[in-house]
Amino acid sequence: MDMVYSILLALVALAVGVAAGVAFARARKAPEQVDSTGSRSDEGGRTIEKDDESPAGKHGMKGLGRKSLDSLRVGVVVLDAEDHPVLVNPAARAMGLLRSGGAPGTIAAHPILRTLAGQVRRTGVRREVELDLPRGRAGGASAPLGLHLRAVALNSTHVAIEAADVTEAHRLARVRRDFVANVSHELKTPIGALQLLAEALLDATELSATEMEPTDEKSEDLVAARRFAERIHHESARMGRLVNELLELTRLQGAEPLPTPEPVAVDWVIAEVVDRTRTTASAKSIDVAYTGPKGATVFGSDSQVATAVTNLVENAIAYSGEDTTVSITLRQDEQWVEIDVADQGIGIAPHDVDRIFERFYRADQARSRSTGGTGLGLAIVKHIATNHGGRVTVTSSLGDGSTFTLRLPARPPEAPLPLPAAIEIESGAAGR
Repeated sequence: MDMVYSILLALVALAVGVAAGVAFARARKAPEQVDSTGSRSDEGGRTIEKDDESPAGKHGMKGLGRKSLDSLRVGVVVLDAEDHPVLVNPAARAMGLLRSGGAPGTIAAHPILRTLAGQVRRTGVRREVELDLPRGRAGGASAPLGLHLRAVALNSTHVAIEAADVTEAHRLARVRRDFVANVSHELKTPIGALQLLAEALLDATELSATEMEPTDEKSEDLVAARRFAERIHHESARMGRLVNELLELTRLQGAEPLPTPEPVAVDWVIAEVVDRTRTTASAKSIDVAYTGPKGATVFGSDSQVATAVTNLVENAIAYSGEDTTVSITLRQDEQWVEIDVADQGIGIAPHDVDRIFERFYRADQARSRSTGGTGLGLAIVKHIATNHGGRVTVTSSLGDGSTFTLRLPARPPEAPLPLPAAIEIESGAAGR
């Protein structure tokens, strides 16, 4: 009897243990509870909204995805195959990237966006561009809206365009360019006067020196005065070149609109460069030699291309020794024309190669002062190459000379993006 009772107690204890284990396992598998609103709550009591159960936005995005897009400071517009906006966030509306459509109550993307989207679909390549869009109605006094646009293909039909407001950066750049241009213009007059006075002093001291006896006590003073006048003339001429190059650099950086790209004969450019540098090269007995095919053509501004190649050749002459050769070599294919300018000079140290295109940077300070360099010649070349859709590179080593390569397009560039007049921007757009 006692044995039967013990067995019954063991069975009861086993059943209780199994039930407790099952309950504990269920509790571990269900840490979250669903409230009456359909949202989940974790153990800390935080509410987590289910994206797939929240109502869809007006453009098809749901929950956190739509809220995240709306909270961005950059504008986002997605265009379909017909360039209709299928997704727009509030920032894009505030920037005025939407226009009134053809039918009442409809909207359309800004022509700039449609142009970018078309280029991305044709080429399959991401496009980025910075431009100023007029705000308000035509003739308004509001400053233009500076935008950095980035267009990326999402698939074969849809293109996403991101727009960042860079108005303040553009304003600061304009202020800087205007300041440099105004100061440079103001400096041209006194620098020109200094050059004239120095030339007059040189003429006066030369006449006086011929009339005086070599043993005269004043002859030494005249020699010193002439030496100072020559120095003044040299430095004023160098300052004049600096002012002119600052003005040129200001124009290249956007103070003035770029000329319309036109065919430029490279043969004419080479002849012009050789003519401009003939005096400087002859003074050091340097031979400027050209090798390459005839009849090559690049697209851009003839004066700017000639200035770029001239600056490269003058730089090569300045840093080359006497009785050496500066070589100009041309290569071309269907897309590009490359102009190499090689010298037999002192070369460039590896740590200076990446910085020589910076404004006022000189690899050899002492040598630059003796040659009268301004430190702006290579910066001008870089901006000319960039404005033409090309680039400039350099290969060099100390003691073995340097080779600069100017790469320019051999085909006309794509048509520039139009800047349409500010017409009826959608209600709520910036600058209305």
